[in-house]
Amino acid sequence: MHAHDVYDYAIVRVVPRVEREEFINAGVIVSCQRSGYLQAAMALDEARLLALDPEVDLQAVYRHLGSIVAICAGVPEAGPIGQLPYRARFHWLTAKRSSMIQTSPVHTGLCADAGSALERIMARMVLPLGSVQR
Repeated sequence: MHAHDVYDYAIVRVVPRVEREEFINAGVIVSCQRSGYLQAAMALDEARLLALDPEVDLQAVYRHLGSIVAICAGVPEAGPIGQLPYRARFHWLTAKRSSMIQTSPVHTGLCADAGSALERIMARMVLPLGSVQR
C-alpha cells in the first residue's frame, strides 16, 4: 500500500465581469488518478461576489457551479461530458476559458486521502479566513 498518492487540483473562480479580470475563489476540483477520485466542492461568498458586480446573476452562477459538481460526480444530469472518463472530465473542467466561471492553473500534490485534501484546500483557498479551525 502506498502512503501517498499524487493528486491534481484547481481552484474554481467566479469572474463576474471578465473584462475587469477580478474574481473570487468559489470552489475546488480534486482528481487523484491512482484512486479514481474526482470531486468538486463549492462555497460561494455572495457578499464578496456582489461587491465585485452588484448586478451579477447569482442564479446563473449557482447553476454553473452546480454543473461542475455534477460533472465531477458523473451523474446523468451532467450530460455527455459527465459520462466521459473521470480524467477527461477533470481536463475538460480545467481547460482555459474566458467566461464567468474559470479555473486556476492545475496544481499537483501528495496525499494519503484525496477527500481530506479537498477539504484542506477548500479551507485554505476558498472559505473565509478564520471560518475553519486549523
